[in-house]
Amino acid sequence: MKDARKERLAKRNPQDKERAMARIRDVTPDEVPDDLRALYARFSGELGPFRNQVAVIAHRPPALRHVMGLLAELSDEARIPKRILEIALVAVSTLNECRYCVAHHAPRLAETGLPPETITAILEDDCPGLDATERLVRDYAVQVTTRAGRPDGKLFAALRDRFDEAEMVELTLRIALCSFFNRFNDALRIEIEDDAMVALLASGMDADALPAAGTAE
Repeated sequence: MKDARKERLAKRNPQDKERAMARIRDVTPDEVPDDLRALYARFSGELGPFRNQVAVIAHRPPALRHVMGLLAELSDEARIPKRILEIALVAVSTLNECRYCVAHHAPRLAETGLPPETITAILEDDCPGLDATERLVRDYAVQVTTRAGRPDGKLFAALRDRFDEAEMVELTLRIALCSFFNRFNDALRIEIEDDAMVALLASGMDADALPAAGTAE
């Protein structure tokens, strides 16, 4: 089964590479300041594979230290269940059509037990497989992304019945940061790592369900 998925990966349209060609070169681990190498390595491996993303962000050590450092700390001290977080991140990334982020977060969401048909239909009103709380989180992620500063009051109140203040802050922060990463990855054409694509296929997702790659200019 794994060999078949790898064969599918190898047969991807050769133009995909051209469409996704990164605009900024990767910073290699030996170019990273000593005090940031462990953080760089975490996003390349344990917290990844976000190797191509962190290798571009590393051009600016303050961004690596504070932006990626923030994500690492939030991961280490997470207040939100993984399934709730990944529903929000997949919803935002699908809405923003970020191929890189959907490819990375869809398998993580699948790991929580949601089937591929739910993940690919995450933005549909009647999306199958989501419970009432998960639908509220999905809807909140969409509203924060499309109606910045004006999410529906009833929706927010319903979420507050389920999440405490610290959890609401973390959820809102991660939703807002997700849009930042969507824009950053797309603007600089961060390429999806091969092992991330293998993980996507292994989760039962189809690469054709990803947002379309931008064309090279």
